[in-house]
Amino acid sequence: MPPVRTSSQPGAVGPAWYDKARMGAMMGGTVGLIIGLIFGATNIIRYGPGPNGMLRTLGQYMLGSAATFGFFMSIGMTIRTDSSPILIEAMQKAQARHGRPVVLPLTRFKKTKAEETQ
Repeated sequence: MPPVRTSSQPGAVGPAWYDKARMGAMMGGTVGLIIGLIFGATNIIRYGPGPNGMLRTLGQYMLGSAATFGFFMSIGMTIRTDSSPILIEAMQKAQARHGRPVVLPLTRFKKTKAEETQ
């Protein structure tokens, strides 16, 4: 799935929380299916399919894993991509002033010559 496109034009809005949650659920569901296939096949080979049969047991592993991964990834994706209104306002002001994205230098870790000699 391609990344959700955001616009840098004034007045344009990015993706809604529902779009972010849906993308996270799709990504988590895909990962969960693959993990469920791997673990389910391993357990079926080790312990046998049980009374439900091979296909049904494998399907239960895959769907259970996909539902769990999808649920947590949708929540995580929504929280992770949520941004602060203060940060959004600062970025909009900076873009209006300069007309381009602003990259601030990381001065926290840089030491001046005086600090290095001490």
